[in-house]
Amino acid sequence: MLCFRIFLNLAFCLIFFSIRCDAEPLTVWYTQPAQQWEEAIPLGNGKIGMMPDGGIREETIVLNDITLWSGSLQDANNYEANNYLSQIRKLLREGKNDEAQKLVDAHFICRGPGSGGKQWGCFQTMGTLHLAYDYGEPATNEPIDYRRQLDLNDARSATAFSLAGTQYSREYFTSFGDDVGVIRLRADRSGKINVRITIDRPERATAQTVRNELQLVGQLDDGVDGQGMRFITRIQAKTTGGNIEVTENALIIRQADAAEIYLTTATDFNNVDYLTASSHTLSEAMHKTYDLQLQQHTTNYQKLFNRLDIRIGEPTTDGLPTDQRLARFAENADADPQMAALFFQFGRYLSISSTRVGLLPPNLQGLWANQIQTPWNGDYHLDVNVQMNHWHLGPANLSELDLPLVELVAKLVEPGPRTAKAYYAADGWVAHVITNIWGYTEPGESASWGVANAGSGWLCNNLWEHYAFTKDTAYLRRIYPVLKGSAQFYNSALMEDPKSGWLVTGPSVSPENAFYLPNGNHANVCMGPTIDNQITRELFTHVLTAAELFGIDPAFQDTLRNKLKHLAPSGRIGSDGRILEWLEEYKEVDSQHRHISHLYGVFPADLISPYKTPELAEAAKKSLNVRGDDGPSWAIAYKQIFWARLLDGNRAYKLFKQLLTLTRETHVNYGAGGGTYPSLFTAGPPMQIDGNFGGTAAIAEMLLQSHNGIIDLLPALPDAWKGSGEIRGLKARGNFTVDFEWKDGKVTHYHITSPNPTRVKVKVNGEINEIVSSVRS
Repeated sequence: MLCFRIFLNLAFCLIFFSIRCDAEPLTVWYTQPAQQWEEAIPLGNGKIGMMPDGGIREETIVLNDITLWSGSLQDANNYEANNYLSQIRKLLREGKNDEAQKLVDAHFICRGPGSGGKQWGCFQTMGTLHLAYDYGEPATNEPIDYRRQLDLNDARSATAFSLAGTQYSREYFTSFGDDVGVIRLRADRSGKINVRITIDRPERATAQTVRNELQLVGQLDDGVDGQGMRFITRIQAKTTGGNIEVTENALIIRQADAAEIYLTTATDFNNVDYLTASSHTLSEAMHKTYDLQLQQHTTNYQKLFNRLDIRIGEPTTDGLPTDQRLARFAENADADPQMAALFFQFGRYLSISSTRVGLLPPNLQGLWANQIQTPWNGDYHLDVNVQMNHWHLGPANLSELDLPLVELVAKLVEPGPRTAKAYYAADGWVAHVITNIWGYTEPGESASWGVANAGSGWLCNNLWEHYAFTKDTAYLRRIYPVLKGSAQFYNSALMEDPKSGWLVTGPSVSPENAFYLPNGNHANVCMGPTIDNQITRELFTHVLTAAELFGIDPAFQDTLRNKLKHLAPSGRIGSDGRILEWLEEYKEVDSQHRHISHLYGVFPADLISPYKTPELAEAAKKSLNVRGDDGPSWAIAYKQIFWARLLDGNRAYKLFKQLLTLTRETHVNYGAGGGTYPSLFTAGPPMQIDGNFGGTAAIAEMLLQSHNGIIDLLPALPDAWKGSGEIRGLKARGNFTVDFEWKDGKVTHYHITSPNPTRVKVKVNGEINEIVSSVRS
């Protein structure tokens, strides 16, 4: 027994010391438990999400499953809508947009409550795991040397502290091996682990024990008969020493030397045998040692995470916990350039953790939600947000994580043609501004935002970018029907602007913005908003490129070439020097509106750039200056990307500093006031993960751009990052992997590899050279 206790003490001291080292540049850590959910540490394996708050005596761990949605499949198309199409378009041609909008609100929206209804559904929390600890001493005792951390290197969280002379540690991870959540509890003195394990959910679930297993079982509301998605969470535990007592709705561990808690979640989304499958998953995990489980988890996670390393400046954290580091960053960001590298890798971590091939893409909150009614349903907004969730994946060397979005889009191709016919009497398929896991393609419930029909075309940009980065022609052949179907819609739904003769969309909106009419009324509905013109031009070009590559659809190729000649320009400059947001030079109702949709041509498209269209690039800068730098976190990140694309590194860096403004606000916000929570989650507020992913994409654009047929190294390097840096594993379009280093703002070394030797132009320190890439091993 003495030998065992010596071994236990030595082992514990090693782990206790390992989670207390301050030098790890990829560690997020704190000196107190989370005070709110937004401060907890996010863990996920693409399916299961856990957010432990690190509480001392009462610890809550919010659980999620990426597939847990309420609602159900519905047909909310108004099949009479196309009867009003010609009248709506006539009013638009006459400049009577306000009257057209009334018709749209009456006849051209979805049937029923739309996204406000129960059948639409929402992403929901799975429930909350509660761990009530008993230390056998007065509750007035305070812990010392408390530390709570997340190590991005191995996707593992830990909590450690001393209490009444005993050192305690907890480790948490969501396994990339056996698809389970794992929690290990240890102490440096035997018999000190005493904990009561319970689980609950605010509604539609029951907690119970079945033999040695704690379960949470339930069924969500489908909005029809209440018999929606079914789900289960299974929890089992094992101990070293001590014993486990099973009560009606709890597992109680008493006087253990150490304990491990395993859990798995499952739903019947695409899995009718979810009960058997989840039971088998948990059983398999319970038969493995903790060390083996951790090894398999780490190996699988690092296959993705370790593809890329980044350093910006020298580590200067000065041993500060992350919340204090964020606060200091607001005061003196230039003293901590490594914060950008941490934020970039945190974005990659969140992607790896919140999605996986074969399941669903990250939603507005990624994988993590602590509510039944998540903000904005936690769904997929198609007017920037879900697209932004994927912009960084190509550059960040995580292209396969695009594929869940590709599958979601592919499922819209079945209902999309019904919507195209119902509203526009058009061919092809269309999706509007929002969708869910049930394949919703109809307009929203209000003309002011719901009739935006650029969603499907914008999604096609994401699908194309996956090909651009991977050059996977087999993939392109698979998605070609999706791209073609979208192009068929715009091809047959375009209307003619009587003033210019251009072919434009209509009715449509510039996402969520409004303008004043000459009569003083304001409206949203219009024809030919600039974003639609840009998306249509880009989509037609991509479909033509693919069709030419495969030697198919010659007649459709001719049709698209002819239409391209008659489309409205990608950008026009107004009398004030800004890019026009609408076909007419309307005055916008809100000049600092959070959406900047008319600059789609700057990013994610490459229709406007300082190289190809310098006048439009300057006009884009003026548009951004009027819009201002504040907004929700996703809007700040988008502006950061724009300024990077416009080659102004210092302005992009200013936006990055603003994005990292420390906040704890959770109210619903549509205007200024975005920022970052202590957990490094970005805030709309409330928590929205698109700010994280957009900021990650922006950093990539500052360091490397590849959209002009040239790999441009350090195109928008801010002064604060010029000192030194290096990056290994960044990706460029064409399936190139790029490593490079810099000092004093100049590239000192670079190396470009690809699957086969390929000629490529590289811009280094202002000079363009043509090289042949090395073969990637």
